[in-house]
Amino acid sequence: MAIEERKAEESRKQRVYRTLRARIMSGAVAPGLAITINGVADDLGVSAMPVREALHRLVADGALEYLDNRRVRVPEMTLSKFEEIIAARTALETLAAMRALPHIDKARLERLQVIDAEIDQAYGADDLLRSTELNFLFHRTLYEPGASGVLLELIESVWLRLGPFMRLATAKLEESYRIDRHAEAMDAIRANDMQALAKAIEADIQDGVGHLGRHFLREEASSVPRATS
Repeated sequence: MAIEERKAEESRKQRVYRTLRARIMSGAVAPGLAITINGVADDLGVSAMPVREALHRLVADGALEYLDNRRVRVPEMTLSKFEEIIAARTALETLAAMRALPHIDKARLERLQVIDAEIDQAYGADDLLRSTELNFLFHRTLYEPGASGVLLELIESVWLRLGPFMRLATAKLEESYRIDRHAEAMDAIRANDMQALAKAIEADIQDGVGHLGRHFLREEASSVPRATS
């Protein structure tokens, strides 16, 4: 294979991987739904090979699990797994926020304000896919200035495991529990208050995402019929 052809093939593989990764993270793929190689290949207009490799990578990332040799799915969420994910998000993201604070300038703060307004618009339009994408964008935009590639990669690996479930939980709850802690985070940035920023990020995760997910999982558990003797 010529060098140019090899570069094009690697670019195609990366595009397929990034596209699938973004879809999973934003919740476009529901937990438990089977994903086939041929189905994804047809959807993206590519051959089966880059899809197969992308799915293998996403299984290694913990975002997918195998059903058989041609199908994978987003794993179902459990309460114990959810608590681990929330604990990991809290630890990683409060650290990332504190590291970022000294490097957040006026332009980045204004960008955060714009994203937060777009999140409100997405919620108002009941666009759960867009609101999930924007929420992750808000957090990534906040953390980028002080985060190494390693820290951001760790955070995004946690988001991969959480995104599909959170969209499902939000969609199935009649009244979503939404508390906007982003305003508190931006106030802390303006005040250059590292501890207040860490508390706002922790509250955003625990009181928002954490409460919503726990409520959904407990409701699901209580609705399962118990076996009778």
